[in-house]
Amino acid sequence: MTPPLEPEDEAYRPRLIRSYTLTAGRTATNVDLAMEATLRLQAGAEAPVLTPSAAQVLEVCDRRSVAEVSALTKMPIGVTRVLLGDLIEQGLVRIQATINDKTSTDERLELIERTLRGLRNY
Repeated sequence: MTPPLEPEDEAYRPRLIRSYTLTAGRTATNVDLAMEATLRLQAGAEAPVLTPSAAQVLEVCDRRSVAEVSALTKMPIGVTRVLLGDLIEQGLVRIQATINDKTSTDERLELIERTLRGLRNY
């Protein structure tokens, strides 16, 4: 029988990728992106060659909020914002309109219900 791995064993050590390596050292984006902003894939947009992290974000972002994408990809929110900002600037993703002063009660309720559904799924 093989003994259990100990923290000193080389095979035990978790692999750690620093956040700045996923964003090429960037911590901000040119796109103003709220955590609750809903994202949509841009129809007909042809994806260029993407980094694995950006491809992962693109794969899960349709009809989800920035916070949901961060949770699903298990990436920090700052990294997710930078990668989403790149995808938006490339025309692959767009920001769906969110609540503002002119938003109807029905639209507000729909957002709350969608948020609750998302929270229940986690």
